[in-house]
Amino acid sequence: MKPIEIAKGIYDVGVNDWNIRDFHGYSTNQGTSYNAFLIIDEKIVLIDTVKKEFFNDLMENISQIVDPKRIDYVISNHTEMDHSGSLPLVMHRIGEEKPVYCSKMGYKNLSRHFQKKLNYHAVETGGELSLGKRTLTFLETRMLHWPDSMFTYLKEDKILFSSDAFGQHYAGYEKFDDQIGDSIMPHAKKYFANILLLYTKKILKLVEQVTELGLEFNMICPDHGIIWRKDPGKIISAYVEWSKQEPEKKAVVVFDTMWHSTEVMAKKIADGIAEEGVEVRPMHLRNCHRSDVMTEVMDARAVIVGSPTINNQLYPTVSDFLTYMKGLKPQNKIGAAFGSYGWSGESVKLINKELEEMKFDIIDSGIRIQYVPDKDDKDACFVLGRKIGKAIKE
Repeated sequence: MKPIEIAKGIYDVGVNDWNIRDFHGYSTNQGTSYNAFLIIDEKIVLIDTVKKEFFNDLMENISQIVDPKRIDYVISNHTEMDHSGSLPLVMHRIGEEKPVYCSKMGYKNLSRHFQKKLNYHAVETGGELSLGKRTLTFLETRMLHWPDSMFTYLKEDKILFSSDAFGQHYAGYEKFDDQIGDSIMPHAKKYFANILLLYTKKILKLVEQVTELGLEFNMICPDHGIIWRKDPGKIISAYVEWSKQEPEKKAVVVFDTMWHSTEVMAKKIADGIAEEGVEVRPMHLRNCHRSDVMTEVMDARAVIVGSPTINNQLYPTVSDFLTYMKGLKPQNKIGAAFGSYGWSGESVKLINKELEEMKFDIIDSGIRIQYVPDKDDKDACFVLGRKIGKAIKE
């Protein structure tokens, strides 16, 4: 990528990571970007850096605008290594004595991340930094999604540099929402479902805080994906709706199978749900990545989980998904379990235990079928599906 002027004297100097396909357990089938922003004023500031491996690309982009040594300040909105990994290299290039502004928790994190002690300046909500004609204001956003996270707001231009909030894991030559259109929203939804879902109460509180402060946004610039310039309110509204966790009339049947018996059960349960006129998504865990499943789970009313029993335990992929889902804390769900077994059959009990710990409303004790489902077994699965479908419509 070459640098893009997003407003007068303000540039996106970040990079695309076209080839990354896994982001700590999240599938990134269309890569991602590490956005960084350069503001040219009486003082020159770089907002965020990039993953260490892309340091040279960042420097090349900056050099097309200004000699990197002319940068006066660096702001670290978030210390996760995809945004701070190249920070020591950047400071070595521009001058290690120059200030690095970060939150109080950012100061602690960066001090632990890097042995090289830099000139850190911890800031708080309401703190300001004058660049000359322009002024930056800082807003701490703890646990969105790390303790150190913060926003930086450019007052005169009404531009929000939002760190990991409002982003998407997407690499493309389109840089703005009006260039890509609604096709970016599934990426934004997946990002929210897999990174921010467990922080929904904090998101709603933050939106309320921003409203009280009377902040206006001409542009929202996240550290991943496209920039919201045509309609910044669209992604804010989406975050508010997603944060309410008010599910749609929809079910997700999540399963894995050894010799297809649990798969047969899953299909019959899904058929029963569909019979009630309810949207249903059967998702085989070895064909659907956990992060794609979680995206569907986010707005579903019911999550039905199926697993064979192996060595008296859950099938590994099912156990993996339940652990992943538990960490994201989905709310307002009903659930049920099913599974085939050979001689012990603990899977249904184990699934129910996990769903109960997640505070799911267990709609049925579940169905256990030994070996291969016969007609009566299939009928029972279909009846369970109808029961789930009726409950979703209530």
